Amino acid sequence: MIKFVTGRLLEVCEESVIIEVGPFQVEVLVPDFVRRNLQSMSGEDVGLHTVFYMDGNPQGKMTPRMVGFLSKTELEFFELFCSVDGVGVKKALRAMVRPVREIAQVIEDQDVKGLTVLPGVGPAMSERIIARLRRKMAKFALLVTRDTAEAAEIEPDIVEQTHTILRNLGHTEADARHLVERAIATGDKFKDVESLINAVYHSSR
Repeated sequence: MIKFVTGRLLEVCEESVIIEVGPFQVEVLVPDFVRRNLQSMSGEDVGLHTVFYMDGNPQGKMTPRMVGFLSKTELEFFELFCSVDGVGVKKALRAMVRPVREIAQVIEDQDVKGLTVLPGVGPAMSERIIARLRRKMAKFALLVTRDTAEAAEIEPDIVEQTHTILRNLGHTEADARHLVERAIATGDKFKDVESLINAVYHSSR
């Protein structure tokens, strides 16, 4: 099975991209948020983490399809999302119009209404997704913290170590992440874990 595809991006279509891999042109299905990230990269070399699935009627013609993401974490989230009853590959691809970190945050917050804004996801499916996945979202929701750190020019390692310390001190995954993000949002510069920890507890008073 092909786990990673790298090559020149030839075309960005509505639901897929075409990548030139040696003498071959490979079609890779992508969700909308990935497609948007790739739109400005036409003609450049790109790499996608991929997974195969079989499309069609088991009693009739089956066609192998490849689905791709820009990171392993996004692919892992996709596979979890597909595992929910009533979702599957096609619905997951259609629904994932927002970045993984945002969808994960909504699921972790048990926000049924927030999930129903995704294409093809109604209230009943939202409740199933939350019931199945809400305890598995911490890793993906942490992408929010990493993005926040990069925007604030703080080393991601400092953020992750601080988050781990807060978890060891008894904070929940979500609480630890919110505390770190609130401290970073002050705009201060943090050069080490100690200074960020101090800011976390100062800002939480």
